[in-house]
Amino acid sequence: MAATEHERWMRIALLEGHKALPACLPNPPVGCVIVHKRELLARGHTSAPGYPHAEAMALQRLRVSPAGVLVYVTLEPCSFHGRTPSCAEALAAARVARVYVGMIDSDPRNQGRGIEILRAAGIDVEVGVLGADVEATLSQYLIQP
Repeated sequence: MAATEHERWMRIALLEGHKALPACLPNPPVGCVIVHKRELLARGHTSAPGYPHAEAMALQRLRVSPAGVLVYVTLEPCSFHGRTPSCAEALAAARVARVYVGMIDSDPRNQGRGIEILRAAGIDVEVGVLGADVEATLSQYLIQP
């Protein structure tokens, strides 16, 4: 897919993330879309604290095998278990083909670890799709190191 196609899907993920507000706070309003052959298969956004994150919601809504799908998520998938399981581990277990990430999470518990989990599972990851737009949208909600 051309860069503009990836940007299109990330914009849809950004719009999905807006649906999370204000219920997701103090978590950031993350959006996720799952795509296969240029068709939107599922979407999700961060829920209230203690409930599914964007990636988990999108995976739950997916009605086909996740093998071969592309995932667009505005913020790096979480690598740690808190009130919810690790989204990076969920994507790795689902064996998605590729993950496009808008920006790396500034939370010191994560900061690149979600990307490492995905890559260690053999999943291609591209970081920075619409990075400036994603950062402008999410920066006010992120933990600052």
